[in-house]
Amino acid sequence: MPILLLTLLACGPGEDPPVVFHDYPAPDAFTPPAGPGGPAQSYDAAALFEHCAYLLGGEGDAQHHNLVVMHDGYLLNPWAPEDGGGGITFFEFDDPCNPTKVGEGWSDVMRESHSMAIGRVGDREYLAVDYHLDGDNGGIGFWDITDRTAPVWVSELALPDYHYPDAYFRVALSTFWQGDILYVSSGLSGVFVVDASDPLNPAILEQYSVIGHMVGSFHVIGNVGMASSAGLARTIFYDVSDPTVLEPIAGGEFNVSDPEGEMANYYFSNVGGAWGLFARKDDGGGPILYDITDPSEPTWLGSALNDDGAGGYIFRHEQYLFQGESDWATIFDASDPTAPVEVARLDLQGDLDTITPIGNVAVLAVDAGANDGQATAVAPWDTQPDARGPRIELTNPADGDTWVATTARVGLSFDEMVEWASVFEGSVRVWADDGAAVPGRFNVQESIVNFTPDEPLRTDTTYIVEVPAGGVTDISGNPTEDTLRFAFSTGAEVIEP
Repeated sequence: MPILLLTLLACGPGEDPPVVFHDYPAPDAFTPPAGPGGPAQSYDAAALFEHCAYLLGGEGDAQHHNLVVMHDGYLLNPWAPEDGGGGITFFEFDDPCNPTKVGEGWSDVMRESHSMAIGRVGDREYLAVDYHLDGDNGGIGFWDITDRTAPVWVSELALPDYHYPDAYFRVALSTFWQGDILYVSSGLSGVFVVDASDPLNPAILEQYSVIGHMVGSFHVIGNVGMASSAGLARTIFYDVSDPTVLEPIAGGEFNVSDPEGEMANYYFSNVGGAWGLFARKDDGGGPILYDITDPSEPTWLGSALNDDGAGGYIFRHEQYLFQGESDWATIFDASDPTAPVEVARLDLQGDLDTITPIGNVAVLAVDAGANDGQATAVAPWDTQPDARGPRIELTNPADGDTWVATTARVGLSFDEMVEWASVFEGSVRVWADDGAAVPGRFNVQESIVNFTPDEPLRTDTTYIVEVPAGGVTDISGNPTEDTLRFAFSTGAEVIEP
């Protein structure tokens, strides 16, 4: 049933016109995911941390695997080596120990990708990944994934100064999609800002690089971007209120450090809720956490050291952290983020850089040295299916922010991965102080939800954002448990009606 946010009042002569609020759909009135959703099975304690299934791509799979994500109720599994030639596969994954292949596609030029950036254009859905043609030609490529049974490679965009075989310096390493913009992290080439409004004809708009900063990932929450290193310690926060302009935030540049304040290189980073997550790679492994609530003052939060580890990729699921350590993978309990505690180690033959939490199972992946047919393994890590809804820890704009740019977007950072199908105008509501709904589009990438208005915001106007309980769900179908509401202004003060 639609929800009317405010009863209308008549006004007399000389009075302001009444506030007429939009009639929003109920928060759970979204079209259900097409697939069966995330893990729904229980396991005996003896089954925990043991392999129960292996995932393999189609013909030509070089068994060089990385992260997986859930999308539209299916597991999306990419499989491609650094030097190109691979594909993607969709699985039904509600019974993770018995996954069912739904569909897959192949591309001669898809290369190893470290993110799954998805965008909707009209009635089509696209996935942006990395592509490699030869030593001097490569960049990003696009899949049309609208038909999960038959994804199709549809386009590519070459990046200037591309060079391989070095896997870090001048190649595309990851992508992040927000509205019409795709941000491409490209090592020493920095961040490319790409117009992805037509994925069949993408175009470079801008390029931003900082001498000595080898960018591995660029996460965007609303109007703030975090440019993280690929193998170094440097991290820079940018104001992206204008999505095509990266403006460094004063106080937002730092070197990740260990508890003694010494610079600590990390292999890759991620964002989970209010935490910046960094996988330490030298002189031991383990996670390093920063509080990124204030991008002008990122604050060291905590860490855990694996003396014999070498960090790869890191993810968060609620209070737990999942990190590949090259020779094994580790799960940490970060209920106290100042002192994460190791709770389990998992093994898989090969270079084990990636462990992705998918509900109550972990998906382990190696990008070299796999036993045949075992580049990706599924292992339960909790006896019961996930039953807790996702929680928002960080928003941008923040509650009470003023002088927000009229080109702003709204970002929400959750403490676990979110199911995109549940994100729509009824579950994430944005309206102006006169009650008018703000039309726009959503992007979901792992645990980050972004809303991009269709038109610039009005000047000197208060905007209200509400995420009602019972709407947005995690990848296991659990909805938000509490309502979050905040307001910001494009003028000097926030005035709620």
